Amino acid sequence: MDTIFALSSGAPPAGIAVVRVSGPAAASALERLAGRIPPARRATAMILRGADGGELDRALVLWLPGPGTATGEDTAELHLHGGRAVVASIEAELARIPGLRRAEAGEFTRRAFANGRIDLAEAEGLADLLAAETESQRRAALLMAGGVLSRQVEAWRGEVLALSAAVEAILDFGDEDDVDALPDDFGARLAVLAGDIAAWLEKPTAERLRDGIRVVLGGPPNAGKSSLFNALIGSDAAIVTATPGTTRDVIERPVAVSGMPFILVDTAGVRGEGADHIEALGIARAEAEFQRADIVLWLGPEGKGPAGAFEVSAKSDLEGTMKSAADAVVSAATGEGVGELWTAIADRGRSLLPIPGEVVLHDRQREALRDAFDELSASTASVPLLLAERLRRARVALDGITGRASTEDMLDTLFGRFCIGK
Repeated sequence: MDTIFALSSGAPPAGIAVVRVSGPAAASALERLAGRIPPARRATAMILRGADGGELDRALVLWLPGPGTATGEDTAELHLHGGRAVVASIEAELARIPGLRRAEAGEFTRRAFANGRIDLAEAEGLADLLAAETESQRRAALLMAGGVLSRQVEAWRGEVLALSAAVEAILDFGDEDDVDALPDDFGARLAVLAGDIAAWLEKPTAERLRDGIRVVLGGPPNAGKSSLFNALIGSDAAIVTATPGTTRDVIERPVAVSGMPFILVDTAGVRGEGADHIEALGIARAEAEFQRADIVLWLGPEGKGPAGAFEVSAKSDLEGTMKSAADAVVSAATGEGVGELWTAIADRGRSLLPIPGEVVLHDRQREALRDAFDELSASTASVPLLLAERLRRARVALDGITGRASTEDMLDTLFGRFCIGK
């Protein structure tokens, strides 16, 4: 197996740059650069030299012998001065050593998975942690990377194995008097297991947490949607004029509020008559956005918006614009009520996101868990052979979550999300 290396810290210039080397030739690479291998797991100040004996840098060096490392392999970490020239010279020297090559995206983490240091669910959590931009994303990613889901899946898998063992006993020894029926509590245990998995399937998705709660502004032309959109995001992203139909397309902006991710969406004004062909396309897109929305802020006539929409009086500074039962009263022109509206949006959005300390499922994990649930829910057949097969399929589905059963294409997609050096 090749030994890989890469810059694992941020792009230079920086105060410190960390270059990581992992694989069977890590020790020889360290000896070539530093002249010797320092004591294991102890930061040691060393002079790094090139093949010509010239000094490259004075660095802190860590020698981490496998398998107790992040990748499960012998690993060296070079904590360098973070200038571009320093990093380039070290990388060039490493590239000249036989058996060493630059790492591909996600290759360190993929080796950790291949060597049993982490499972697939933990790797997905690590990818989420690297991409986290809000506090809620960070917390959920830490739980996943820390193995909370993996431990739960292993518990489910153990129960499926125990149920399978009871069925296999009948298949193998059903002709003997002491093994002729399933245990009395078999059906109850199966129902509890399926119910537990069903509860997990009801949890919010990781995609919503990652992509953001979709908040769509809707209403007729000149209702104040674009003005309110600009006020909510704090910039003039949408063009505002008195001419009806100015907004022709969907405008999106991401924003984080109270540690939660939101996608704010401005749409074309919805009207039945007077729209030209291009505006009509914008109206169709607006109506499609209402279907995708997690929250709709309705600025039109009261009660005429999508079901469950948030009724907003958006021109509180003007006479005769108040709704009788508005959920929020704001003025985009003066800024009055905008903060209160964000508080109300955040309160509703909080109910759509996982509770702090709760693990969320990716679509891939949810699909596998749904397959396991379907097999367990259908495991009511009285024929032991059919029951055994359904339990086996449930176990395979659970194995897919942690990577006991996986495909190369899926692994390529996952680890391709990581940066070089991770």
